[in-house]
Amino acid sequence: MPTLDSVHLYPVKSMYRLSPASAEVQPWGLAGDRRWMLVDAEGVALTQRDEPSIGRFRPSPSADGASLTLTGPDGAAHTLPVPTLAGGAEEASVEVWGTRFSAATAAKDTCAWLAERLPAKLGEVRLVHLDRPGTSRPIDPKYAGPDETVSMADGYPLLVTTTASLAELNARIAEDHPGDGRKGAALPMERFRPNLVVAGTEPWEEDGWRRIRVGALEFRVVKPCGRCVVTTTDQETGERRGPEPLRALARHHKFGQKLVFGQNLIPVRPTPEADVLGTLTVGDEVEVLERVEAPLPDRR
Repeated sequence: MPTLDSVHLYPVKSMYRLSPASAEVQPWGLAGDRRWMLVDAEGVALTQRDEPSIGRFRPSPSADGASLTLTGPDGAAHTLPVPTLAGGAEEASVEVWGTRFSAATAAKDTCAWLAERLPAKLGEVRLVHLDRPGTSRPIDPKYAGPDETVSMADGYPLLVTTTASLAELNARIAEDHPGDGRKGAALPMERFRPNLVVAGTEPWEEDGWRRIRVGALEFRVVKPCGRCVVTTTDQETGERRGPEPLRALARHHKFGQKLVFGQNLIPVRPTPEADVLGTLTVGDEVEVLERVEAPLPDRR
């Protein structure tokens, strides 16, 4: 039986991960996952696509949820209260992948602290907080119902990957670079920034999943995850590390124009009023409730 191997959440979009032993699940994602993000002067999200060193900032929410501490690449720490619109924080119109929604802006001293530690080329940078995650941002209606929402993640509440698929991908990378230990080195799962990592499956089995149960919670598997340049970024150093895994995905796991690794999930909400669906814990059993035949990738 497959099991939940690890859980990851990213309090600030594109910043460093947290990997707790368990996490609450809300309809719009893991509790505390991607509730903050950096935006430019126009309110558009700034991510590791724009600047890989963003990943070197380490966020730590307080236990009571009232504050957030950021630790910069230089080791300096900055603690700020969580801004809320009801509490008088400045409202900002922000954007993720073309969708505009409202967020609460952190105080100017936080923006100044960040500006001292981010490249000047980014220009004006603000930190914003998603004040109302259940109402602010709908999921693409091609894959979700009218009342299903997402936080500040790229498009969907959760992302699942499997250890077997990573092992297979790393084997292909090694084969593609014979005799070159650097270019053919195995990549860690952290490159793909998943929420849930499942062990005990066959390689690429998740491509055929349509509904799964993890512990006591059900999820719809709605869309494969197309990968981008972020996967080439070392999540420990914030540096680009060459063409892998994109090169290997293009050769071995490409569907149309998408280089695919992992699947996007939407939690099944038992009642419209349910805002906390339950808790996932490392070691939970994973059951595939509905599947189709996994598609064959385009081969080069």
